[in-house]
Amino acid sequence: MVAKRKFHITTFGCQMNEHDSEIMAGLLEENGYLQASSRDKADIVIFNTCSIRENADKRFFGTLGQLKNRKKTEGENFTVCVCGCMMQQQHIIDTLKEKYPWVDVVFGTHNLHRLPQLLENLYNEKKKQMDIWPEGGEIVEDLPAKRLFPHKSFVNIMYGCNNFCSYCIVPYTRGRERSRKPEDIIKEINGLAQDGVKEITLLGQNVNSYRGYGENGQTDFTDLIYMIADIEGIERIRFMTSHPKDLSDRLIDAFKNCKKLCKYIHLPVQSGSDKVLKAMNRRYSRDDYFRLVEKLRDAVPDIAISTDIIVGFPGETEADFEDTLDLARRVNFDSAFTFLYSVRKGTPAAVAKDQIPEDIKHERFNRLVDVINRSAAEKNLKYRGQVKEILVDGSSRGGNGFCEGRTDEFKLVNFIGDTKLVGEMVKVKITDSNTFSLKGEIQK
Repeated sequence: MVAKRKFHITTFGCQMNEHDSEIMAGLLEENGYLQASSRDKADIVIFNTCSIRENADKRFFGTLGQLKNRKKTEGENFTVCVCGCMMQQQHIIDTLKEKYPWVDVVFGTHNLHRLPQLLENLYNEKKKQMDIWPEGGEIVEDLPAKRLFPHKSFVNIMYGCNNFCSYCIVPYTRGRERSRKPEDIIKEINGLAQDGVKEITLLGQNVNSYRGYGENGQTDFTDLIYMIADIEGIERIRFMTSHPKDLSDRLIDAFKNCKKLCKYIHLPVQSGSDKVLKAMNRRYSRDDYFRLVEKLRDAVPDIAISTDIIVGFPGETEADFEDTLDLARRVNFDSAFTFLYSVRKGTPAAVAKDQIPEDIKHERFNRLVDVINRSAAEKNLKYRGQVKEILVDGSSRGGNGFCEGRTDEFKLVNFIGDTKLVGEMVKVKITDSNTFSLKGEIQK
């Protein structure tokens, strides 16, 4: 009897990539492959790549290069696959052909459903497989997924992006916006609920611009949220990510009126300078952003708000950066993903002449992180003494008999508990806090 091949997937990047990896794992298991516990124990190693930041490119190539000797030693008994956003760029494909010719399978973001077929072709034809689709085509439904958590799941509601922010490669690697039909999304979530899922996170490059055309005409994003809220078994609804220019008053009202919609929003601002926002092609001003935050907090005073901020965008002056610090202080974010601007080949910002020196970027970055960390710690401090409902995810990464889970506001909470509670909603009194998490005790 021939032993079944084992696979391991390494994922770089965002939640979209994480969910793509879950789908690939589901497809492979459905086709008789087994999931290995580590890369070293796998016969098939898959890298799902990300193009958002330069560091992700470097990490991928560095990790890929570590497999060269193993591939040379094991030959056909060891398979290396690379996929994801990086593969949608011709200069990356050229680099792979030149420096990593031993890679067996290469495919992109639009055709991950073909992975089992590509592997079968590789093994039958003894020929390397490269299959890159420049456009997405029809959305493929009913793909299996191997979820990381049994009680919560990502759900793609749309693919691609039409915004063309001047620093961003996503429209070129994920393609133009394509929304799934609402009935297909509801069917998927009904199935997840029946399988024990309590929390779903709706995914899209800009979920606010979701427009699904189904049996009853057009459904917008807020309509979709209320439809999902009617599904029995689903207790929490989250979404990622939200573009400020498309955040509607109806969606803001849903935070107040829809009990299942979590009181947390990730609202990337990217810069606090109007000049930089215009150069980024973000299509809103700092005052527009302030007005949105005011509306959100009028609707739900304790709503948690996180953001993305880029430091060192081409042409950013010290005055521009001070505007960003001022915005961060005034909004008082719960958390933020802060990034040094990195050149993405093929984007308008990549050819800008006024690139910012690295030492200035790092100095500004450190000042921004100080502001963000102070506001995060202040926000978390206010949770002390409160009793919050936590969805238990599993053992805490800190160990010592602690479990961890998230509040409605997406705050990470560590508490003494039994792993039998995983997937359950429990009430926890918050006893302590720090910059990045809370600590608490289960209430009997």
